[in-house]
Amino acid sequence: DRQLHLVMDNYAAHKRVEVRDWLGANPRIRVHFTPTSASWLNLVEVWFGIIERQAIRRGTFRSVRDLNTKIRAFINGWNNRCHPFIWTKTPDQILAKANRQTTSNTAH
Repeated sequence: DRQLHLVMDNYAAHKRVEVRDWLGANPRIRVHFTPTSASWLNLVEVWFGIIERQAIRRGTFRSVRDLNTKIRAFINGWNNRCHPFIWTKTPDQILAKANRQTTSNTAH
């Protein structure tokens, strides 16, 4: 019996009694909640971007099976040479950029 794994944010809608009851009645569906303010979810988006740029973009696939095969081969190769993602900026650098004041002194 196959399982379906869902990664969901910690939004309150997933915690409603009706949702919990439905999930309880469907044990093959496994829900994984992200921590509140989870920056790791951004890394998941980065990972999908890497797959898209390095395995899918400009590819020609005659079927979904061909596409799946290409993605699986990429992941297997990645796992053989894997290394952790590393943040390259400090929290202070990120916050300084996020809070940067914008000015417009253009004369158009």
